[in-house]
Amino acid sequence: MANKPPDMTLKAIGTVRNEIKQPLHRECTEVVSEIVIDAGLTEALDRLDEFSHIIVLYWMHRAAGGQTAARVHPGGRREAPLVGLFATRSPNRPNPVGQTTVRLLERRGNILKVEGLDAIDGSPVIDIKPYLPGYDSPADAGVASWITICHETGH
Repeated sequence: MANKPPDMTLKAIGTVRNEIKQPLHRECTEVVSEIVIDAGLTEALDRLDEFSHIIVLYWMHRAAGGQTAARVHPGGRREAPLVGLFATRSPNRPNPVGQTTVRLLERRGNILKVEGLDAIDGSPVIDIKPYLPGYDSPADAGVASWITICHETGH
């Protein structure tokens, strides 16, 4: 009998504020958002603004709930191969955690102004990390051959 994974509790550290009101299936590279961090964590942001980019982890609170399929067509595209859910960026996951690397435009106290965040307005933020070139983008990284099908179609 396999060991049961432990239960977990996550605490939101902030909330996304932007113009995106519905989940999108397109690039959000030019969307400017504010991430309002809990005021009690303001000191935890010290010197973050020395980085040009940050990684934002957020809860996709409006993702479709219920049973998730083990295999899907990436981006919902039937011309793409049927692959395992974890080989995709589908928002319909056992734990709908989103991750986006964004440009950090400004920090004002407990508010971060960022560009390129694909989270919708009201999304709870679970963590923020500085983007470290080389560490977060290994030089020898590879992708599946079919990924160009999805990338070229915008998914």
